[in-house]
Amino acid sequence: MSLEQRVMDLESRLAFQDDTIQALNDVLVAQQRVVDRLQLQMAALLKRQEEMVGQFESFEEEAPPPHY
Repeated sequence: MSLEQRVMDLESRLAFQDDTIQALNDVLVAQQRVVDRLQLQMAALLKRQEEMVGQFESFEEEAPPPHY
């Protein structure tokens, strides 16, 4: 195999690797956006749950005992 052919093969492989790396990077960026959005949603849900638990605890404290 000639030197020129070897260089052409290496350049071709490099071009394919660059395309693959770019595609993987695009997928990674999209997944990170999804993860960020899910983390925000989870934080909002946890906050709502804590608020609801606090409301139910205050109702239970104000209720008269069952024997009255």
